[in-house]
Amino acid sequence: MTIIGNKRTTDTIAAIATPLGKGGVAIVRISGPLATDIAKKILGKIPQARMSDYLPFYGQDNEVIDSGIAIYFPAPNSFTGEHILELQGHGGPVVIDMLLARVIALGARLAKPGEFSLRAYLNDKIDLVQAEAIADLIDSSSTQAARMATRSLQGDFSNRIQNTVDKLIKLRMYVEAAIDFPEEEIDFLSDSRVKDQLNELITELQQTLESARVGCVIQEGLKVVIAGPPNAGKSTLLNRLSGRESAIVTDIPGTTRDIIREFINVDGIPLHIIDTAGLRESADRVEQEGIRRAWHEIEQADLILYILDANDTQKDLDNSFIKRLGDAGPQITMVYNKIDLIQKTPLLEKSDTLTKVYISAQKGLGMEALRTHIKHYAGIQNAGEGQFMARRRHVDALEKSLSYIRTGQNQLQKFAAGELLAEELRQAQHLLGEITGEFTSNDLLGKIFSSFCIGK
Repeated sequence: MTIIGNKRTTDTIAAIATPLGKGGVAIVRISGPLATDIAKKILGKIPQARMSDYLPFYGQDNEVIDSGIAIYFPAPNSFTGEHILELQGHGGPVVIDMLLARVIALGARLAKPGEFSLRAYLNDKIDLVQAEAIADLIDSSSTQAARMATRSLQGDFSNRIQNTVDKLIKLRMYVEAAIDFPEEEIDFLSDSRVKDQLNELITELQQTLESARVGCVIQEGLKVVIAGPPNAGKSTLLNRLSGRESAIVTDIPGTTRDIIREFINVDGIPLHIIDTAGLRESADRVEQEGIRRAWHEIEQADLILYILDANDTQKDLDNSFIKRLGDAGPQITMVYNKIDLIQKTPLLEKSDTLTKVYISAQKGLGMEALRTHIKHYAGIQNAGEGQFMARRRHVDALEKSLSYIRTGQNQLQKFAAGELLAEELRQAQHLLGEITGEFTSNDLLGKIFSSFCIGK
């Protein structure tokens, strides 16, 4: 998809806005300046604005292709900000293709994925966060995800960002005025208001970032990798979490040699559960490859469930495992399995550095505690009113913005460097503007909208 700045499009696009296949109703959506001319030729008239009208749909030689509902939305009061015509006919694939072919013959072109939403964005009907929320709402895998996407579509996330940007701009104006007009003798270095406003910005961004991380988990899912030595019960745990026999389970160490993936939903949290080969030294080339793939998944995980046999008191978390992951590695939760063999009660122990869960994957003991721990790790326990959908790019931009403001605060406190503070604030504002689309590269827009379905 090619996008040039804030170009306002002049051609007319059309697409089938309903899923492929047979159904009661199918919709052809048309947007652009030719919508009224197409209406005259297919319907014989332009329908009354925003009023449904039951009419025949005429083909090239005035033969009737179909009959159905036509609705006309004149610019600028439409989703895209352009003239929009919707033709709602019967849901047979042949008849709706005939209707679309007639629209194309009258001068429209086939819309690209997400092009209707793109035009709404380019015509300032929605911002970029709201555009992404449309796709998120369509792709929602749970009621919670749908509600959070709706909040983003209604502007909850955008409003938070804009309020922060407004405060940031006011602070920038004050700081830059002191730099550009020293004769005014604005001593912002000793002005407590600057320090207070910086602290306020940092607090606001931290709160928004926390909510965005939760929204990102709901949108993209949490990658949970089950790791540990052979024969500890990794595959049994995968089967218990997924609710079906996804992996082969035997008492032979090293049964799992490849990566097994399952996608499940736990109370609205999408989880990508990955079972891996047992970690050990092996001369078997096939098992070695399985272990290599296991490490690849482990290093990319959000959360690692490191599973051990609770009956084997000689085994514990391998220090080399922690060392290889490093300080910035994924969170590790110790899962002690097979407690039914030693008559131990299911238990969750939590300290500042490590969480331990005692379970029996085969018997289902302690599984509720493990699921609750996963939800708490994802932060979903607080995902109530006011939470919104977010994406990885939003989280990255918020993290970087927060870093810029903290750096500027440090420059001010340690070196009284007003110019450096001003530059850090400018960078932070630019990144926040990328979230809503105020400052956005064409490549990013192309990537975002090309992931939409046809007709949106």
